[in-house]
Amino acid sequence: MTTNLSSHSSLGSATLVERNRVLRNTYWLLSLSMIPTVLGAWVGLATGITAGLTGFMGLIVFLGGAFGFMYAIEKTKNSAAGVPVLLAFTFFMGLMLSRLVGTVLGLSNGAGLVMTAFAGTGGIFLGMAMLSSIIKRDLTNMGKFLFIGMIMLLVAGVANVFIQSGALMITLAVLAIGIFSAFILYDLKRVQDGTETNYITATLGVYLSLFNVFQSLLMLLGLTGGREE
Repeated sequence: MTTNLSSHSSLGSATLVERNRVLRNTYWLLSLSMIPTVLGAWVGLATGITAGLTGFMGLIVFLGGAFGFMYAIEKTKNSAAGVPVLLAFTFFMGLMLSRLVGTVLGLSNGAGLVMTAFAGTGGIFLGMAMLSSIIKRDLTNMGKFLFIGMIMLLVAGVANVFIQSGALMITLAVLAIGIFSAFILYDLKRVQDGTETNYITATLGVYLSLFNVFQSLLMLLGLTGGREE
């Protein structure tokens, strides 16, 4: 009995150590991913390379590049190439974000709006991270509802490329902030519960949620609080 108790105690400790390691690596890689994202946005602003990616063409390039990178990340997540591929993806996402950032920066209070969106995203992340460590209940069932919500957002977003409705854009931005904030909580909780054991996959999930929260906040602030020069 003593041997069995010792064995179970060691197993529990190892599991906890593993969860903490994955969580720590996720936070570390998430922080690192901000560098190529900012660099990509800067390159996009400096070169204007994404200026022509409007409407349906922009959507095709964005979705094609994003899903292509995500497929590559899935294939390399257990190898040494996983981290470089993820960082290349975050550079691409920064590049794609540069057009929206440039549009907002063109407003008289644009710099302030960008900083507000950045601070708001950081606040949401910290709030969800703290909440994930407090909540004890299993949130697994929450995933399917969030996934359905995300698909509906994607479909409505694609439709709005053609409709060009400002009211719908604002509505989608608000919904996206709520859904992807919940996704941050869900993904971090999966790591803490030991459901997600690969820190590259965990980082990808949280990064995408943060990207969407920031993009939606920036869009919302630009549409509702922007001032023309």
